[in-house]
Amino acid sequence: MAEFDVDLFVIGGGSGGVRAARIAAGYGARVMIAEEYRMGGTCVIRGCVPKKLFVIGSHFRHELEDAAGFGWTVPPASFDWPTLIANKDKEIARLEAAYTTNVEKSGAQVVKSRAMIEDKHTVRLLADDKKITAKYILIATGGAPNHGASIPGIEHVISSNEAFHLKKLPKRIVIQGGGYIALEFAGIFAGFGSDVTVIYRGDNILRGFDEDVRAHVRSEMEKQGITILTGCTVAKVDRHGEEFTTHLSNGSSIASDQVMFAIGRHPAVANLGLEKAGVAINPRNGGIAVDHFSKSSVDSIYAIGDVTHRFNLTPVAIREGHAFADTVFGKREVQVDHSYIPTAVFSQPEVGTVGLTEAEARAQFSHVDIYKTNFRPIKATMSGRDTRVLMKLVVDGSTDRVLGCHIVGDCAAEVTQVVAIAVKMKATKADFDATIALHPTAAEELVTMRTPTARHVRQAAE
Repeated sequence: MAEFDVDLFVIGGGSGGVRAARIAAGYGARVMIAEEYRMGGTCVIRGCVPKKLFVIGSHFRHELEDAAGFGWTVPPASFDWPTLIANKDKEIARLEAAYTTNVEKSGAQVVKSRAMIEDKHTVRLLADDKKITAKYILIATGGAPNHGASIPGIEHVISSNEAFHLKKLPKRIVIQGGGYIALEFAGIFAGFGSDVTVIYRGDNILRGFDEDVRAHVRSEMEKQGITILTGCTVAKVDRHGEEFTTHLSNGSSIASDQVMFAIGRHPAVANLGLEKAGVAINPRNGGIAVDHFSKSSVDSIYAIGDVTHRFNLTPVAIREGHAFADTVFGKREVQVDHSYIPTAVFSQPEVGTVGLTEAEARAQFSHVDIYKTNFRPIKATMSGRDTRVLMKLVVDGSTDRVLGCHIVGDCAAEVTQVVAIAVKMKATKADFDATIALHPTAAEELVTMRTPTARHVRQAAE
């Protein structure tokens, strides 16, 4: 008789949990995975995938406008928000079914229930109050939107979760936040025709990104008519029937049809039974504390993805889930390398970045060379659109190694994914220079920038 009901119990059916379950099952482990909402998790159901679909849809307005410069006469176009929502829902339902099918094909069992940890080897399924024992427990519950401190009228504010299910497109929307989600939805709503105002507490949007990227994205968004107010926060939200008044900390107010907060996400650690099992929380970020192999303070309990609040990106969660299964069930230790992770912001314009910012490089290296170009893309020369592309390379001036690449413009994410390979392989600027340009493309600028636009040398301490 087996000592445990299963070898692995996974809490959370998102991308990371699903990958871990499938790989573990492939190694012959008896696996059960519990998901209380919908298989696929935040990314598939109400995150990256529907967001990218909305971004693509919002581009068509600009595409139709740009067509005139290329000789096209396009009749006045109309947009129907309910059609977008309905078609998005169909695609998400298809993906959810595919996730479930793929897990079950791997040999793992899916249960639709919230699961709570009873002890280091036991979980309880709330749907039927059934207890399951497991040799290992993997927590992959992800994160959730965080509205921050409570303010008067907070009940009137929506998050990105609700934005995917609005009954109608708001004519005016106020969005608080200056990161990925806030700027992506600002571009989405503006693209569909909404009047958008972004509120951010800091001095500029995209905190943590390269300063040139931050300035360029803000300038381009403002060209599109998006209002960006920095150095202030939302202090109060009043509702008047179907309209809202947003009162700001600087004393001004804004009328709108919708108010959305996208100021961050917190790890979903509440009501999991972590205290009962003795699982420690990282005091610095509020996520589950784990080591380099995603093991928690309890030997039999692991955690991956956003619930650890390390690098909140879906591909990172997937890599961590795979590495966990390799290490625990594949009998070979695999440690995820969290350095040089490429990332994208699907704002409009799009951002793609990998490696160090200029400020980070200057803090770590004594000699730093910067190569930067800012140009009008070929499409804009015919369309007449007032937009520019930014490309920037950060280079170690001593070794010539490319430390970072930052791109703002169409297809920035696609280009960055490929450049990330070179950066991860420690390619030098000479390697970039030796690569023949692919013409005519915007990306050819990455291999044709010959002269540094800035050189920084840090003097040794006396």
